[in-house]
Amino acid sequence: MKDMPLGSYSRREMLARAGGGFGMLAFASMLEAAKNPFSPKVPMQVGGKAKSIIWIFTNGGPSQVDTWDYKPELAKRDGQTLEGFDPKTGFFPGSVGGLMKSPFEFKQHGASGTWVSDLFPKTATHVDKMCFIHSCWTGSNNHSPALFMMNTGTTRMGYPCVGSWVNYGLGSESDSLPSFVVMSDPLNRGLPKGSAANWGAGFLPSVYQGTWLKPTGSPIDNLAVPASLTPQRQRAQLDLMAKLNRGALGGSAIESELNARIESFELAYRMQTSAPEAFDVKGEPEHIQKLYGVNEKHCGHFAKQCLTARRMVERGVRFIQIYSGGMENQQSWDGHKDILGNHRGFANESDQPVAALISDLEQRGLLDQTLIVWGGEFGRLPIAQKGAQPGRDHNPHAFTVWMCGGGVKGGYHHGETDEIGFKAAIDKVSVHDLHATILAAAGLDHERLTFKFQGLDQRLTGVENPKVVKQVFA
Repeated sequence: MKDMPLGSYSRREMLARAGGGFGMLAFASMLEAAKNPFSPKVPMQVGGKAKSIIWIFTNGGPSQVDTWDYKPELAKRDGQTLEGFDPKTGFFPGSVGGLMKSPFEFKQHGASGTWVSDLFPKTATHVDKMCFIHSCWTGSNNHSPALFMMNTGTTRMGYPCVGSWVNYGLGSESDSLPSFVVMSDPLNRGLPKGSAANWGAGFLPSVYQGTWLKPTGSPIDNLAVPASLTPQRQRAQLDLMAKLNRGALGGSAIESELNARIESFELAYRMQTSAPEAFDVKGEPEHIQKLYGVNEKHCGHFAKQCLTARRMVERGVRFIQIYSGGMENQQSWDGHKDILGNHRGFANESDQPVAALISDLEQRGLLDQTLIVWGGEFGRLPIAQKGAQPGRDHNPHAFTVWMCGGGVKGGYHHGETDEIGFKAAIDKVSVHDLHATILAAAGLDHERLTFKFQGLDQRLTGVENPKVVKQVFA
């Protein structure tokens, strides 16, 4: 088609040219994404409006009947034998006791009248902003596979985690910080079981894996530029390396992977100037530090992590995961012994910081675009695990996850467990359903968010026809 003066095109010619133009724009966008895997991508707009996600991962499996799922029937039947109970449901079949009432007091809060245990006096003030899913269930009663399931959608290691899928699907809005960061327990209690496989990228390109922030010292290795290396010299080294690599491998099958690696080097270079300031919570005003409890002995470590999460959101980081608790039983929410002392301790560490995070995001106008998720890998049994100080064993059949912000309904409760909190009974939500819902909150369609691997279009939510819990969205 030859060029024509403006205004002389027929309708058919105008549509043809316009259509070709849109195609070129789309092609240009695809080229940019291939060049830079972190390029921001337009969400699919299928649910909520979250631009960032903060997951407070209560490692070890908090007890739903002692936190957010009030069951007065447990008090009535305290000490009774649960008829027909399979002792292999938990992890210690030889330690099964009778039904055990919660040692914590529950009260109603907010206009929604939400029942909350006295473990969370500060977080309870936000229940009218929080959305509770009480009917979650999973398929494993063992920590490692259950952690992998909750993080990656499968009980086996080696698969991409939720954060990697979000990173892959949305890209980054920050050109100087990792798009996906992970913070673990800083009190020498260890990493969660399965360690870094919980935030790995699996078969996705490695640039989408989580960046673990060390709990002590410099959060990231080599963050400081060596004194002997001037900015000009460092920039020249990176430019030369990129030129040589692209020249040698241009047009090869692994060019996209190479570009991703080059971009990771570029990101590391930019982080050396931006990240130290971003991680410095001491630069926050005194009233903000006090709000979180940064200088409080009982919660200061977790307060710094929650405050860091807010600073990451402000700077365009897509996915932040904070692990409450370490590896071994009493070093996490894994209350096999002394459920009273175990849960009281970890709630005391996290209640004020989590409540502050909600308040801080809201007052900055960031809560609507930030989804906060709170939950662990499974729940706990309503029966006692025998011991001098009784605890509760693992329960894959029921647990509670709550969300806040990101377009979800406040003061809303979805699903129910049975009258003693043993099994999800009404509107059951599988882990894949939960993942589909979290992706939807970020505007991602879990059925369309795929990656070709081993000849299949793989996805986080598997092939079992999971459903987005649409009721949770405002």
